[in-house]
Amino acid sequence: QVQLVESGGGLVQAGGSLRLSCAASGRALSNYAMGWFRQAPGKEREFVAAISWSGISTYYADSAKGRFTISRDNAKNTVYLQMISLKPEDTAVYYCAAAESGLGYEYDYWGQGTQVTVSS
Repeated sequence: QVQLVESGGGLVQAGGSLRLSCAASGRALSNYAMGWFRQAPGKEREFVAAISWSGISTYYADSAKGRFTISRDNAKNTVYLQMISLKPEDTAVYYCAAAESGLGYEYDYWGQGTQVTVSS
């Protein structure tokens, strides 16, 4: 079993940048495909980005393409989400998740989330 802890959220002005981190413990992160999701107040949780265990394959929601970059450092057991050109509509709690069976499969483990607030 893996435990996930997100960090790096905060308050930023529109147009600014943040880098979220997701640190894993308990098992090596290289065993999992990883994803980032977000949930805004009153809305359903939505997919943001995903990365294969090797880091070779990445996928993005349309809202994230061109502005967000998912990456991983398996040696550091950490996954990142670099976000630039942030918009007020990016405001949400951001969660990382791990999928033991790989990309396209159900996510088995979730972090507690980190708040991102983008002011206009």
